[in-house]
Amino acid sequence: MDKVLIDTDVILDFFFDRQPFSENAAKVLSLCESGAIQGFVTPVIFSNVYYLLRRTAKHALVIEKLKQLLTITDVLMMDKGVIISALSSKFKDFEDALQNYAASNAGNIDAILTRNIKDFKNSDLGVFTPEDYLKTK
Repeated sequence: MDKVLIDTDVILDFFFDRQPFSENAAKVLSLCESGAIQGFVTPVIFSNVYYLLRRTAKHALVIEKLKQLLTITDVLMMDKGVIISALSSKFKDFEDALQNYAASNAGNIDAILTRNIKDFKNSDLGVFTPEDYLKTK
């Protein structure tokens, strides 16, 4: 079973029904729900998603949506080592560096799913758009 980090943009594509990307985001999350793949997020992803969803919905509704997401995904650890790696990296975006090193340091993540492939060009992990990843399933 593949273990994948699902980046913030993919989660937001699903929640905001951002066309034409939401269909593939929904398929990825459906694979997580069915147990065909194991999806992971980070605390930063949860924080970002909460912040952006909260702009359009009440706190209670956003919390309920995040709890639902948590039933089909697991959360990667972010510790001092992840932060040091991110700060020392060649990543131009610190948030992406944090996501990458949380996945890399976990030791069992097969790929990162994101629409911002170029932001992860310095990753040692496989990086795919949801569309390209789904073609492998």
